[in-house]
Amino acid sequence: MAIPYHGVSGKLTAQPGKGQELLQILLDAAQGMEAVDGCLCYIVGTSDQEPDVIHIYEVWVDEAAHQASLGMPVFQSLIARAKPIIAGMDNDPNLKIHGGKTRPIS
Repeated sequence: MAIPYHGVSGKLTAQPGKGQELLQILLDAAQGMEAVDGCLCYIVGTSDQEPDVIHIYEVWVDEAAHQASLGMPVFQSLIARAKPIIAGMDNDPNLKIHGGKTRPIS
């Protein structure tokens, strides 16, 4: 059996009325992830019922790859842009990903 991948799932709540701004920052992060070898999946989603809430789902080759990405200058810049408009964060437990399906979203 292959070593399981590292999964991260969370919910970011923007300050009231700042959901679209936070969404754009996270979509910028997703675009940057295309150049990060250790990132297998970085999905950003929203719900019509909660316009200021952004959901993020990530799959990494391992936890070290995820941690390393957080220190990259491009992502430090995105984190700095997002921090002032984040009202709250909820993180699901980190997961060991044993299988599933991904394909590029165009």
